[in-house]
Amino acid sequence: MLQEATEQQRHLGDSLQRYLQREHDFARRRRLSSEGAGDPELWRGLCELGLPGLLVPEEHGGLQAPLADMLHALQVLGPALVLEPVLGSCLLATDLLASCGGEVAAHWLRRLAQGAIASVAAFEPDAGFGIEQPRCQARADAGGWLLDGDKTLLLQPARAEVLLVAARCPDAQLAWFAVPATAVGVRLRDYALLDGQPAADLQLRQVRLAQAARLPGDAPAVARRLRDLWLAGLCAHAVGVLQSCLDASVEYLRTRHQFGAPLATQQVLRHRASAMWIEVEQARSLAWLAARRFDTLRQDERAELLAAAKARVGSACRRVGQQSVQLHGGIGLTDELQLGHWFKHLTLVDQWLGHAAMQVQRYAELAGEEDLR
Repeated sequence: MLQEATEQQRHLGDSLQRYLQREHDFARRRRLSSEGAGDPELWRGLCELGLPGLLVPEEHGGLQAPLADMLHALQVLGPALVLEPVLGSCLLATDLLASCGGEVAAHWLRRLAQGAIASVAAFEPDAGFGIEQPRCQARADAGGWLLDGDKTLLLQPARAEVLLVAARCPDAQLAWFAVPATAVGVRLRDYALLDGQPAADLQLRQVRLAQAARLPGDAPAVARRLRDLWLAGLCAHAVGVLQSCLDASVEYLRTRHQFGAPLATQQVLRHRASAMWIEVEQARSLAWLAARRFDTLRQDERAELLAAAKARVGSACRRVGQQSVQLHGGIGLTDELQLGHWFKHLTLVDQWLGHAAMQVQRYAELAGEEDLR
């Protein structure tokens, strides 16, 4: 758990854990991952628990809960490695629409609160994880807009009703567009990521949109907030998986015997487990700090904190994941053991939005800019 969980967070976390234990065991997730499919039944259950509407403002039919509640839920969901769009739709898309405002955003927020799915199209091929300088073009045409471009790494887009696309307008300004997934000229190419998570590349070819499809608000500021929120979500999610890797490794050392004694009797292995515990606790502390202070800091301060948090969490993902596999031996990388799936997921989390070394560099740059101010 993230430190100092509120009573509301504990209730939500307990409900999610009970539901996952009952409806989403490892065998089911493994089968769904191999098929590259989501689980509509699981999504309906998460909707009944109120997860899609958790961050939706009350005036649009949501619960308007604190951001920390959703981040806590992501941590609880982490070990189950659910393939449903909790991070992409319930957190990122919902916050993006709420940040932009306007009638179109209000319409989709009401739909999301009812269980509809949205996917954010922010990244582009050969452009890394940059958001604020898209090559995707939007030009005015016949009282509306025409979109042309390519996007990559859309999360869980298969059942999305709307795609939130970052594009560049003729005035060279970044803008966000709400694109119906069924619009003419929209094409998705589905694939699975390393951990089995469904993703897709997006082609936009002469996609015609109404004038209102351009979401209002400060688009660059929304993009910066989206990046920070994505980092916070990844950190919270990873902490749950890290704790599970540590627990599984400690249990293995206690129960696996060698030369007539448990592996846990070997001092060197106990030291390695202790080092893993330190990594997990440091990652948890920074993930909790980011969740608690996300909406109380200036954007530059928040970006600096999230870079530090992702650097610490990314390092823990690599070290704890690798140590867990080494302590288990060759079986740790097999698909038959849940640890192997956790290891793949942590490897991927470290890379998202920049690995640990890149986050350290970003933190240094942001800290340097603050010193200049």
